[in-house]
Amino acid sequence: MRILLVVASLSGNTRELGRHIQARCQAAGHVVHWQEADDLRAAAPLAADEADLVLLGCWTDNAGRTPSEMKAWVAGIAERGQRPRQLAVFGTGETQWGQEYYCGAVHRLIRYFNSSYPPLEIEQMPHGERHAAVIDAWTDTVLAHYRSTCDADHRRHHA
Repeated sequence: MRILLVVASLSGNTRELGRHIQARCQAAGHVVHWQEADDLRAAAPLAADEADLVLLGCWTDNAGRTPSEMKAWVAGIAERGQRPRQLAVFGTGETQWGQEYYCGAVHRLIRYFNSSYPPLEIEQMPHGERHAAVIDAWTDTVLAHYRSTCDADHRRHHA
């Protein structure tokens, strides 16, 4: 499977989370194309609508908002008429700013793309075996969800 992994990271926490997810996907035999959301000058390594699966990683800005660099990335693919076939969202947040805002960008992106995938939310920086196990389990769930969704689509179209 070809995966486009797009990350918006301010302090490096979300980038580190993305790297862990990338390694897990690669270990499962998938090709992962990495893109920094704020690097709009460089050509995308894989178009969002050509990827089998798009993974968006994002930190959460003030009051639960999506940061401007991820908004710009989303606007860019919309302008090019690219609509991801399958998309899952992960992110980092801080409960100290209020539970109602925690990982708000993750939930906004899920709603925008109408994603049926579960979110992955990590408090601040991913660290330790507990977080590693949570990240691995989420990644495995997303990959399994992709397979089950594609199998259902395949049966529907070829029955």
